[in-house]
Amino acid sequence: MPHYLDTLSRFVADATFHSLPPSAIAASRDVTLDTLGAIASGMLEPENLRLAEWTAENMAPAESTIIATHHRAAAMGAALVNATAGVALEMDEGNRFGGGHPAIHVLPGLLAVAERDGASGADFLTALVVGYEVTSRLGGATVARPNVHSHGHWGAPGTAAAIAKLRGMDASDIRAVINVAASMSPANTWTNAFAGATVRNLYPGRSAMQGVMAVALYECGFTALDDAPSDVYGTILGDSFDGEAAVAGLGDECRIEQNYFKLHACCRYNHATLDGVQDAADCARLSPDAVDDIDSVTVSVPWMLDGMLGDYPQNMLAAKFNLRYAVAAALATGRTDITVFRTDSIADPTIRALFDRVSVQVGDAPQRQSVRDPSAGVEIRLRNGAVSRSRVRTIRGDYGKRIPRSEIVGKFQYLATPALGPQRTQQALVRIEALQDYADIRGFIEGIYDAEAQS
Repeated sequence: MPHYLDTLSRFVADATFHSLPPSAIAASRDVTLDTLGAIASGMLEPENLRLAEWTAENMAPAESTIIATHHRAAAMGAALVNATAGVALEMDEGNRFGGGHPAIHVLPGLLAVAERDGASGADFLTALVVGYEVTSRLGGATVARPNVHSHGHWGAPGTAAAIAKLRGMDASDIRAVINVAASMSPANTWTNAFAGATVRNLYPGRSAMQGVMAVALYECGFTALDDAPSDVYGTILGDSFDGEAAVAGLGDECRIEQNYFKLHACCRYNHATLDGVQDAADCARLSPDAVDDIDSVTVSVPWMLDGMLGDYPQNMLAAKFNLRYAVAAALATGRTDITVFRTDSIADPTIRALFDRVSVQVGDAPQRQSVRDPSAGVEIRLRNGAVSRSRVRTIRGDYGKRIPRSEIVGKFQYLATPALGPQRTQQALVRIEALQDYADIRGFIEGIYDAEAQS
């Protein structure tokens, strides 16, 4: 039987724009749209704007665009900043079958190199599909250690595989590049997210930068273990790694077609609960101005990270990783968008009071099972004795419970417009639809600069 890395690398090498199913290409355009929206919106955070400025000043040459700004930097630098911004607001897509959030791991580094090299739009989309596949499959084959965060670990080899594909490397070279990149995987924990330490947002930024660097290192002559993923993911970052699982079903439906789009601006582990909260509130005809009528809210989940059940959060990032806060904010405001996790919402006494009436019951399902089959139950008890319940087994926006494409477009417009302006946001929508037609992707990227700076 071929080694799993040979099989995976051969898949990457053999894929072409015309050999991939049209559904995978369509999914790659939607994932590009969603990811660029997350990057553009996250770039407005002050620390990300300062990082963009620093990177442009210190990482030359100015060959790749830092999205939604007038700055440019070396491809590694642009990948670092764009991936960091894309995760800052917790709006980036993901994949529950593995890899955590493959698009924000792969797209920033790939886009930076594609711009630098003048690659075509069709080649970019092809490389995105296969890089996404590598990231998701390596992540899915890993049983991560309990405090290992899903961001960043599998991003470097996915980015490197996508860039190797873009540069026309053969299967042997692609395998070697994956090994070099896996050897550079950063060690990232959940603790920073629970505490609200925004260095956590650098997790995908670092892996994107290292994925770009890995290809350059290989071309310089650096070598790695013959099976670096098994070594790194099976002994350090994970309790085990199953190479055969990494290629099981490879060639069937592409992983990029099995993704989820986030509709709530917080950690994915909250989403089934928030769907249930919205359903239960709707059934009870409970509006935000009537939250004082709530006596208690009980949430039941099959599994949950202990850190997400902590005390009332003190900042935006911590709020996004706090289940009880997310429930209280959703009921008190009727929203789950980026605004309800801002400092002014965290300071809202109504949300704070309701937080103390939310309790969480955690089952004993294994983490792996719960992540792949997320579910939640919600019970809202009113002071008049009425009870409203909801049970969610599949999250809206997920594979198996798809949303209309108009909602994906609407999410992009909501996220991108404050950063790009209405005109450039609309230009980006039009250009993404025709992305495969660009002979040089730089013509596409012209539409996602900072609107004010380019006017």
